[in-house]
Amino acid sequence: MDSPASAGEFFIFRHSCPADLPEKERFFIPQHKIASEVIAVYYEPRYDRIGSVVKGLPEAQAAVKGSPDYPDIHGMVFFYQLENGVLLVAQMEGLPHGAQNCPANVFGFHIHEGAACTGNSSDPFAGAGGHYNPDHCPHPAHAGDLPPLFGSRDGYAFQSVFTDRFSVSEIIGRTVIVHLSPDDFTTQPSGNSGARIACGLIRFTDRRNLVPLDI
Repeated sequence: MDSPASAGEFFIFRHSCPADLPEKERFFIPQHKIASEVIAVYYEPRYDRIGSVVKGLPEAQAAVKGSPDYPDIHGMVFFYQLENGVLLVAQMEGLPHGAQNCPANVFGFHIHEGAACTGNSSDPFAGAGGHYNPDHCPHPAHAGDLPPLFGSRDGYAFQSVFTDRFSVSEIIGRTVIVHLSPDDFTTQPSGNSGARIACGLIRFTDRRNLVPLDI
């Protein structure tokens, strides 16, 4: 993009993996066969520098892994602190996916208040607690409520969303949870999203300890 968009105009930023990007940082660029290039569309002109944001290291990240019943799930969630909120970028693989003609493949996706991806036989991620909800709001007004993940027919999902419900510093040490069912955004207290099938602990990004993600 050569110049900022004027008010009311859409613009497209193409973000593909630079050939000279150091190997240890390449895992921050989505590597999936259908997402080697990300196209982000933003309406507000004040975000015309979004390209420089996503090219840099996120302030925090969560490595997500599936429960014992869903061991194939793995992915990353990245958190970029912006002036007025947080840009969250997530990608998952190995999600359950239907073989029928019209599979839904939609999964509840939230930030939870707990600080551990541990649990028991009935709930493998009970340690994640409930939704992050510091203001004691009804669902879906929790700070940790997010749009659901839409999985592909081969179990891949990518999401990029802006939220001003929390800052990065407020969610460090908390958890990201993927649920088996869609969030209905109505049922209290958590949208009837079903079993917790994957979890990741949110940590500050440490350049010294970057480990490439095998996706």
